[in-house]
Amino acid sequence: MADIAKGEEFEKKAEKKINGWTVFGSKYEDAAEFYEKAANCYKIAKAWDKAAAVYLKLAGCHLKLDSKHEAASAYVDAANSYKKISAKDAISCFDQAVNQFMEIGRFNMAARYCKEIGELCEVEQDFEKSIAYFERAADLFQSEEVSTSANQCRQKVAQFSAQLEQYPRAIEIYEDVAKQSLNNNLLKYSVKGYLLNAGLCHLCKVDVVAITNALERYEEIDPTFSGTREYKFLADLASSVDEEDIQKFTDVVKEFDSMTRLDAWKTTLLLRVKEKLKAKEMEDDDDLT
Repeated sequence: MADIAKGEEFEKKAEKKINGWTVFGSKYEDAAEFYEKAANCYKIAKAWDKAAAVYLKLAGCHLKLDSKHEAASAYVDAANSYKKISAKDAISCFDQAVNQFMEIGRFNMAARYCKEIGELCEVEQDFEKSIAYFERAADLFQSEEVSTSANQCRQKVAQFSAQLEQYPRAIEIYEDVAKQSLNNNLLKYSVKGYLLNAGLCHLCKVDVVAITNALERYEEIDPTFSGTREYKFLADLASSVDEEDIQKFTDVVKEFDSMTRLDAWKTTLLLRVKEKLKAKEMEDDDDLT
């Protein structure tokens, strides 16, 4: 409680400076100093809502002084305080920080906080919004030639696009990232994983011709791919889809999973394929009766 009282005292001093007359210096500079102290007191007291509100006032002072970088930093501090209590308010503050960083050409910083907004939207299960911010982050990282971070963000776009059943978009990204990674000694071992993800997205469309063509294309992209477990997994899945054999499909998935644990995203996509196979089987049964 003592820290909160101290914080309120500093806040009052800041308000007094803003509302008063100043002969020397700037009242906004003086107020900013008191707001900074008030915010620190609130943070020590874990009064996150009060800390965030003061950081927003601090950002306002910096904008009055035309100190956009300091304003952006204050918005980030406000966002980090709000993260403890309200994702929605944190997103709003990070957004304002991004706008300030964009104005002063700090694109790397803008990208970093676009990515952070994307991650917050992911936690909130707002995948459409998450895609928009990860996409923006990827473009900004790419403009600064930070390709690894750009590709990480693009993979998030692909992941959520597939979850929203926007498969062509996901396929395009995974295939493109795979091609880019081939020329990088550190990333080339990840290529088979990207091609597997793209192949699973193809499978979700239950189009055997498309998946067969894709596998041929992937062999051209990476000649070593045909010798991998990932390639065999996709080829066996395609075969079971072609034969409309649910038991074979299940066995193929179980065998792969016993060697390489399937994550929740891949499991979701495989379940969708299985459901489509079941629906097709029921249609065929209805045709026979």
